Amino acid sequence: MKTKEDFLNGQILLIDKPLEWSSFQAVNALKWAIRKKFDLKKIKIGHAGTLDPLATGLLIICTGKFTKKIPELQGQIKEYTGTFTLGATTPSYDMETEVNQTFPMDHITDELLYDATTGFLGEIDQVPPVFSALKKDGKRLYEFAREGKEVEIKSRKVEIHAFEITEIDMPHVDFRIVCSKGTYIRSIAHDYGKSVHSGAYLSALRRTKIGDFNVDNSVTPMVFKTNLGMEG
Repeated sequence: MKTKEDFLNGQILLIDKPLEWSSFQAVNALKWAIRKKFDLKKIKIGHAGTLDPLATGLLIICTGKFTKKIPELQGQIKEYTGTFTLGATTPSYDMETEVNQTFPMDHITDELLYDATTGFLGEIDQVPPVFSALKKDGKRLYEFAREGKEVEIKSRKVEIHAFEITEIDMPHVDFRIVCSKGTYIRSIAHDYGKSVHSGAYLSALRRTKIGDFNVDNSVTPMVFKTNLGMEG
């Protein structure tokens, strides 16, 4: 059982973020539980890399003195699994927004889907989604997007270490991607759709690894609270 000193001196907590929770909500749930359990006025706590609300999986949360490790943890290589839905696009490149365009799929073969991954390997220039929390002129990109304003977004270099198609059940294509920090899987979904002369958006995403940390060793915020000896 962890003590108050353990959390203040520093812990790396592996959390399996539930669907539709923001990363901030997950941090808050833990912060509230730790403070309440040990009657603490405050505790330093933060996460090492956001996950979108529509994604699940590994969120590393650091407490106490270990919050200093966050930048180093953020820079680690990440692994994701998930699903692209082909034949359509959405403005946010995922399911946060409705389908805005549909595309033909009759020409798509399994071979085309497997071959298309090779064009993404190595260092690539990627344009982040306009529906993202990146800032331009002091404003988050998604704020411009929601106002319907056109914004020019600069591409950035990211590295894709592995990209494999694990299952095909049209229009759904399951994948595994290993990539550098700052990679948007939503942008890969969008660009992948184009590369097979159709459209695609991200319909499921799970972060499975960050560096040597694996989601298999994580717990949900609810289980964390139970382990801490809290109710609910």
